[in-house]
Amino acid sequence: MANDPVPSPDGQPATATATPLPAEEFEVFAEARAPGLTRRLLVTYRHFLGLLFGGLEAYLRALPADRRFGLRYRSLWLVNAVSRNFVADRYLELPFPVQLRRRLEALGATYIKLGQVLALRKDLLPERVTSELASLLDRLPALPYRRFLELVERDLGRDPFTVFAYVETQPLASASIAQVHRAGTLDGQAVILKRIKPGIRATFRRDIALLRGVGRLLDPLLPRFEPRRAIDEFSYYLLRELDFEIEADNAEIFASHFADEPGVAFPRILRQYSNANLLCMEYLRGFKPSSPEARELSPGDRDRVIDLGAGTIVRMLFRDGLFHADLHPANILVMPGPRVGFIDLGQVGRFEPELRRRLLLYYYFLVTGDAEHAARYLAAIATPGPRADPQGFCREVEDVSRRWRRHRTAAASSLGELILESLARGVRFRMYFPVELVLMVKAIITFESVGRMLDPDLDVAVVTRRHLNDALFHQYNPLRLGREGLRSAPELLDTAVKVPALISTGLRALESAASRPPENPFAGMRGTMFAGFSLVAGALVVALRGPLPVALLLFGLAALSALRRGR
Repeated sequence: MANDPVPSPDGQPATATATPLPAEEFEVFAEARAPGLTRRLLVTYRHFLGLLFGGLEAYLRALPADRRFGLRYRSLWLVNAVSRNFVADRYLELPFPVQLRRRLEALGATYIKLGQVLALRKDLLPERVTSELASLLDRLPALPYRRFLELVERDLGRDPFTVFAYVETQPLASASIAQVHRAGTLDGQAVILKRIKPGIRATFRRDIALLRGVGRLLDPLLPRFEPRRAIDEFSYYLLRELDFEIEADNAEIFASHFADEPGVAFPRILRQYSNANLLCMEYLRGFKPSSPEARELSPGDRDRVIDLGAGTIVRMLFRDGLFHADLHPANILVMPGPRVGFIDLGQVGRFEPELRRRLLLYYYFLVTGDAEHAARYLAAIATPGPRADPQGFCREVEDVSRRWRRHRTAAASSLGELILESLARGVRFRMYFPVELVLMVKAIITFESVGRMLDPDLDVAVVTRRHLNDALFHQYNPLRLGREGLRSAPELLDTAVKVPALISTGLRALESAASRPPENPFAGMRGTMFAGFSLVAGALVVALRGPLPVALLLFGLAALSALRRGR
């Protein structure tokens, strides 16, 4: 998309001399510096103990009067009488979920990100905790403008104003990881400059090292919640978000996937001005779905935007297997045309082909109202834990789905919430789901909320059904299946080449075993007959039907039986 030159706030291209910085800005801003590991451990430990003691206070305070008796209550009351003195007054009177959120905010960027991920895990945590964590603040003090320019100059290796006609003084956003400014290149392109904040990487890495240690300690104590696995998943996504070259790759991959859809836009990356610390990308002109301009769309444009959004989400999730994992209304733009733009692509989820097929069928049966098949495919996605009950989980999910369909209305039916409720039942039956599934639900819920900003009567099941049919046709298209078969042909041919050698080995083993009289002749006869039968059956399967894996298994059984008898 061609860009028009974007003026600075005063209508003229900004320059270094035209953007004075107030001196007091230096006084209120302290640049982030990564603390030492020992100091960070002590700070984290202090907040952990404070949360533990404050949680005990909140628990005892919330107990009804008829439960405030007995040895257990009195023991906890005595412990609390001492431990509450170590909790700051600003936390002491707060409910536990609020204490948790406030302490995560106090611990900084890493723990804010962790809290945001935990806010999605309604399959693991109580609803009152996840609801509170959803309001975590991710707005941190902005770098001074001069400091931002110094960092950009360091990344570019030259004065920014030899590349950019202007860089706006006020940031568009200042979050936990990066700061964003609008700018314009000398050739008139409107761009966004996104620069990672100093010290953030070192802080995140040290915090992750501490969290992984905590995960190892908690894993045997809370196996039901799999804390080590959850922290490893969080660490993986967070570390990828700290590398802007990965975000640039994501934007280009998405753009290539949707090259045939002119109604969907992703920002073009200016690679010559980008690296791991600095991202320079096209500025997409548009407005957010929550803005007043969105309410002024014509009915036709509104329906077009909703349809584009539904098609994009379904295609990302169930066709490409690569989806925007940090979707929220601020990351979606309604552009002229109308078109739909997606920004902030640092966090991306991926589905392996088998998982993608199961999710597609699960979602399809969910939308079409087949609760039994939907429950079966959802259970197939889960990883059963110790003493898991997959059958009980399937029955529970069927009941939830049927109850939802029986009581739903078009304006109050959230497929995302239904999926989340189904996932939440998994803990009770010790069925655990990959974090990608939770990120998928976040994408669906975001589409639902954005769609209802434009059309309060939106029926998500109806809107997505056509796109699901397209995804199913693409997934099971005979031509596509044929191409996949051709891709596996070399492996099958390689296996076929090995079959004669395997047959020869099996025959030699059979001959050797038959020529050595065993102590028990009947046992030898049984082994020889079984080996011969397996060998002949394998040869017939190869000759008549051709499934090489089955044949190889039979040959292997023949050789194994003969060798075992000959020992």
